[in-house]
Amino acid sequence: MSPATLLWLITGCMMLQPLSTDFYLASLPHLAVYFSATPAQVQQTLSLFVIGFGTAQLISGPFSDRYGRRPVLQAGLATYLIASLACALASSLQLLVVGRFVQAVGCCTAVVVARAIIRDAYTPAEGARVIAKASSLLSLVPILGPIVGGYLQVAFGWRAAFGVHALFCAILTWAAWRWLRETNVHKNPEATRLSNLARGYAQITATPAFWAYTIPGALSYGSIFVFISGSSFVLIRVLHVSTANYGYIYGLGVTGYLTGTLACRRLLPRIGIERTLSLGTSVALVGGLVFLGLVLAGVRHWALVLGCQFLTMCAHGINFPCTQAGSVAPFRQQAGAAAGLMGLFTMVAAWLAGTWVGVSFDGTLLPLALTSALLGFLLFASTRLLFRHHRA
Repeated sequence: MSPATLLWLITGCMMLQPLSTDFYLASLPHLAVYFSATPAQVQQTLSLFVIGFGTAQLISGPFSDRYGRRPVLQAGLATYLIASLACALASSLQLLVVGRFVQAVGCCTAVVVARAIIRDAYTPAEGARVIAKASSLLSLVPILGPIVGGYLQVAFGWRAAFGVHALFCAILTWAAWRWLRETNVHKNPEATRLSNLARGYAQITATPAFWAYTIPGALSYGSIFVFISGSSFVLIRVLHVSTANYGYIYGLGVTGYLTGTLACRRLLPRIGIERTLSLGTSVALVGGLVFLGLVLAGVRHWALVLGCQFLTMCAHGINFPCTQAGSVAPFRQQAGAAAGLMGLFTMVAAWLAGTWVGVSFDGTLLPLALTSALLGFLLFASTRLLFRHHRA
């Protein structure tokens, strides 16, 4: 298997996560109308996805450590494919929420295995660069996804997005079966025993380096989830942007993520992981404070949301490759478990952010701006405090 083939397979697996959220963002306000539900109830299709994604990582990571990356990945992709079809056929919001939870389990397995494959095949520094390359490629999904999703919503309704999920997964399943070779050459037959699992997680959580990267990674993902979960309601309902145009605005904001990943690829070999992460968290702080300051000053325009989303996404594009690689770097034989645990905390942060955005929505920009500024500050401060403790 060539390095290019491996990169594309890793990218495809990691692409499932933004594909699962960004493709139907334009449909969220319409789901509320279709099912006669509140914004908070519709947000459950995101929140339960996040919960399923987070909890499944505690299982899929150790299973890939024991049985290998390839069979666990195939099982995860099959789960995602079946759940996507179930979502497309859902007759009630409750069934859609359940389908999204199961879809998240399959999605999570693919992403966790992809991260573990990177740890198997590359050194930490090389792994960060591979993640940055993959992130640059998969950024096309959050850029183009809301645009395509907006047109799919207008032309075919909300079910079409889940049909696209199923089609993409079917292609990826075939490609992984055809080309992926097993990369876990140090299988751990004890990885899934509860006592060993508890001991392994205890060892991981007792490692300062794990927290030095996991907490900033979780906060960074929470900061972009503020826009993932809240932008459609703010832009469509508050600022009266059309559904089709929403996709263009959101997609332009996500180009910040592409910009960030490209910057990360250049910065890593020059200044290292720690300084690159410190720079990215500074950008996040600036984005959050600018958003809050202008909202308090009375600015009320879609360009404000776009600009601040761009800065937040740019920061995440710099931060996340560093945190993903750094959090699993100390754990060769526990790479799957470490990746899963890191992902759990990331999803908890996203769930909290998404739930709060849904509950606090009051028809203005202020709750979104306050949440963005708070997360930017916590991200900036935590990185510096944790690195100081890690070095000590």
